[in-house]
Amino acid sequence: MIKPLLQCPNCGSNDINKNGTTRHGNQNYKCRDCGRQFIEDPKWRRISDDTKATIKRMLLEKIPLAGIARSLQVSESWLQPYVNVYYKAVRQQVQVQPKPQQRLTVQMDELWSFVDDKGNEQWVWLALDAETREIVGCHIGDRSGESAKALWRSLPAIYRQCAVCYSDFWVSYPVALPSKRHRAVGKETGLTSYIERFNNTLRQRVSRLVRKTLSFSKNLNNHIAAIWNFIHHYNEQQRRKWAQTQPIFSILS
Repeated sequence: MIKPLLQCPNCGSNDINKNGTTRHGNQNYKCRDCGRQFIEDPKWRRISDDTKATIKRMLLEKIPLAGIARSLQVSESWLQPYVNVYYKAVRQQVQVQPKPQQRLTVQMDELWSFVDDKGNEQWVWLALDAETREIVGCHIGDRSGESAKALWRSLPAIYRQCAVCYSDFWVSYPVALPSKRHRAVGKETGLTSYIERFNNTLRQRVSRLVRKTLSFSKNLNNHIAAIWNFIHHYNEQQRRKWAQTQPIFSILS
């Protein structure tokens, strides 16, 4: 069986010379046409833009990094730094569609999570617009009044001015929210049902938030960024759904 001629991976030329060995002992070749040096069967390969786009989509599903690496046949040693850089660029501020200055209804709740071990609790504080279903506020921290205040500050100004916020009876809410903007209610009222449903969605879509999992976060910054990454994706979907239900003239106005 005749062995096929080597081709330069850069220009496709067959005019190839041997050019010593690499530091790993592999035969090195050099193209006489373009000067590109290469080995015959490299283990390293460039990660394509399509693969990177797929990774970003898979980060929005309940798939751990090890699962992404296995599925796309990329090394975990490359994937983790790539995800670190990607998460570092995630904006940690809500982006919502403009709202008129009128009464708005917000539902609030807090979601338990942890980083590295269950002793390091990180509570996810969330606020949701009951009409558009957008997440309009988020803070990750402890379960204290200071974290509740941080959630209140994360709301866009129009919500702090016009919204009535419904929450459960956790003691931190009255400390942080203005009394005229806050109503504590029980689950039986249904006035916090949307945010409770979103909590379930968050656990189903972000693997590091599953209660019993081996995919827990080891890095707080990545933990926070993964949650914000999903929130931005979720809000974009909700804006599209909301736009489809509105009359054309109201959207144009």
